[in-house]
Amino acid sequence: MNQTTKSLIEKFSPMWTNKQIWEFDQLNEDLRFDAMYVKPQNYDDSLWKSKSSFLNSEIRDTIVRTFDHMIDGEELWISNVNERKIDEKYVPYLMAVMADVMIEEEICLNFRIENECFVSSIDSDADVIDCKEFFEEFYHLATGFNYEQDTGIPQDENEAEIYLTRLQEEFDEKMKGILGDKYLPGNNDPDTINAK
Repeated sequence: MNQTTKSLIEKFSPMWTNKQIWEFDQLNEDLRFDAMYVKPQNYDDSLWKSKSSFLNSEIRDTIVRTFDHMIDGEELWISNVNERKIDEKYVPYLMAVMADVMIEEEICLNFRIENECFVSSIDSDADVIDCKEFFEEFYHLATGFNYEQDTGIPQDENEAEIYLTRLQEEFDEKMKGILGDKYLPGNNDPDTINAK
């Protein structure tokens, strides 16, 4: 995982759960963004008016429908509608939505803020360790588990260990199915998720 992505994830850690995304969507039913695809290092304001832009769009739907642009090496730039900049409050939402979509595709992403926009691209330099690091940051997105909140973990130490081990095994099984041999299982200590 590149340093810019790691820093942005750390800034907004812990990453959102699917429940938090759903609740945010419910509170912001008409949430729309302007988005466009740009070849790396070719950003220009005029591109917001080009055919590679998707103005006033629902972001999850746009990502799913236009994913091929990212596979072709283009970056996805996202801003508030008609503003050409992103409000910081949307950054953790966008990272979680992007990761949620890409978990199914087995793809690690890069994130950054540039020209006041949120920018995401496929991490084509990611190796096995990078992928493991990336998906660990979004662990509770996949499992619905967030260590920073009251999670209902049993107070009894033995019961808590059994509970957390089961969660880890379920996650390992899912990630093996997605990443195959690239995934390195066995991270049973929940503290490693938030370790800096």
